[in-house]
Amino acid sequence: MAKQIWSTENGGIIWKTEKGVSHYDDIEMSAPYIDLWAKYGINADGTLFLEYKLYFPTLRTIPNNTHATYCFAISDSERPRIICDGETVSEYPREFIFDGALTVKCDTEYGFKTERTIFPASNGKEAIELVTVCAERELELSLSHKSGYVHSYGRGTKGVYVSRICNDCCDGLWLEPDTKINFGIYYSTLKADETPVISDGRNELQLRKRRVAELCDSSLILESGNAELDVMTRLSKLRAGESIFETLTGKYHSPGGHAYYAAIWCNDEIEYAGPHFAMTGDKVAISASINAYKAYIPFMSESYTRLPSSIIAEGLDIWEGAGDRGDAAMYLYGASLFCLYLGDEAVARELFGAIKWCAEYCERMKTQEGVIRSDSDELEGRFPTDKYANLSTSALCYGGLINASKLARSLGEEDIAALYEKRALELESAIENYFGATLHGFETYRYSKGFDTLRAWICLPLCMGIDKRASSTLDAMLSPYLWTEEGMLTCERSAENTSNTIWDRSTLYGMKCAFLSGAGNRMIKRLLDYCRKRLLCDRVPYAVEAYPEGDKRHLSGESALFVRVITEGLFAILPESLKSFSFIPSLPEGFCSLSLRKIFICNSCFDIELDKNEYSVYENGVLIAKGLTDGKRVLISSQK
Repeated sequence: MAKQIWSTENGGIIWKTEKGVSHYDDIEMSAPYIDLWAKYGINADGTLFLEYKLYFPTLRTIPNNTHATYCFAISDSERPRIICDGETVSEYPREFIFDGALTVKCDTEYGFKTERTIFPASNGKEAIELVTVCAERELELSLSHKSGYVHSYGRGTKGVYVSRICNDCCDGLWLEPDTKINFGIYYSTLKADETPVISDGRNELQLRKRRVAELCDSSLILESGNAELDVMTRLSKLRAGESIFETLTGKYHSPGGHAYYAAIWCNDEIEYAGPHFAMTGDKVAISASINAYKAYIPFMSESYTRLPSSIIAEGLDIWEGAGDRGDAAMYLYGASLFCLYLGDEAVARELFGAIKWCAEYCERMKTQEGVIRSDSDELEGRFPTDKYANLSTSALCYGGLINASKLARSLGEEDIAALYEKRALELESAIENYFGATLHGFETYRYSKGFDTLRAWICLPLCMGIDKRASSTLDAMLSPYLWTEEGMLTCERSAENTSNTIWDRSTLYGMKCAFLSGAGNRMIKRLLDYCRKRLLCDRVPYAVEAYPEGDKRHLSGESALFVRVITEGLFAILPESLKSFSFIPSLPEGFCSLSLRKIFICNSCFDIELDKNEYSVYENGVLIAKGLTDGKRVLISSQK
């Protein structure tokens, strides 16, 4: 069991340090023009450690490829330090707090305390460190760096980039006894022809808090009685929604993680994040999703060539180095689900042509066995898979056809709806015949033909509503072959695969499918254990991408998937049309009540409340449905 370092507090987390214990972690925070990565912790001598990497998605380097985002790195030794009596002050952390900004509270040997709050600027290319100094005696302080210090120069597609460190504490600070003062340190990068302007740091902090509140407290508010589950959900909404950047071609949601900015992917943005954003009601996130879905439309021609895996460099280039990853199936599933959740007929009609194109592309990729062919999957060949067909692409296509048929019917396209339903039934049968297999005694699925080793993605058919092998597949997922303290192994260990690699995306899909298939009581403890580990232990506070690969980067799409474990798993919400949805009123063991408030779906706003006996559903504050908490799926139609 991993050691708990943090605790929940006021919707965020707090680490109260222990003397003599050294520990480091890092956090990523995003705003429209900057992504701030801060590594923080306590050195062996008890002193504060802070270093930053600032990524500027619109400042492109050469060559302007996927990873060509300019980075301004500031090591711990390069940060401006407080000077007292001619000596550099050492700070000794008492507490670290994360609630959308990172705050560290420190003692010093000079009789004063410091508090630093670190966050990205809301409207500029800068990171801000607001510093408060509280003095017990008369002090004269200064900073080790003069304001406007040029740290470094870079060069890229838009000119020469100038990275500066500024502050607003003038030449020195004079403190009377029992007083406190505030000043800001500003880390920025601008083009050489841009004039640097120091922001109002306190105003910027309020803007940051406002955006955090919009993302965390304005929609999908979970009230479970379990603080770790509630806070994990709250902060996941932040990580999912903050990673949206202004680019030359509009707002782009991007994964982040030191590598992926000003670009969109068919899995991260189209499949993972878009359907989540539709249920948040957040205008910025919905706009970014619509932009992502529309960005792929120019690649949909009558030649039916594959979609690019990603659109990169602010929309000016593409990447498709892994060939066809099943990207059209990802788009079919994600775009149709987004439209259904959003409930906006105009948007649905605007995107329906692209959805139909993806359905037709998948039909043209159908093999003689009736499954859907693709070169690889979203893991891009990291693990063995047949280049002929894999379970992921076919399962996503099936789910996409089901969603697209519901959408078509909502738009009055009955013939298309019937066609997609027919194709889905045929594909379900083909998935059973082609991928159905007995592995280690489990009646589950092989990932591709001739690959008879358990894979985490055996959960995907269950997530899409194919439940013929549900019980035994869950047994396989939760068996020692796949399940670990970190979540599901991507692939069971074998002579061909000695890797212990985990990807949270498949673990989160697996959690969702357990609740969807009525086996929530088998998964709830694992979900809570997962929350404790990711939120409060040694790599906090978000879902991670992969480990050991990626070193547990906090990519944004995984946090969107975590929230979907709540909406589509714990509450089992499914869209049924543009104006209706269904859910399963069921309480996991150990819960007395469960509520999800401000669910934006069907172009309206709903609350769902569950207790041990009955459920209640409210639309815009008005009770519209009531019944028994009996685990039976309930249809809800909007009254608007």
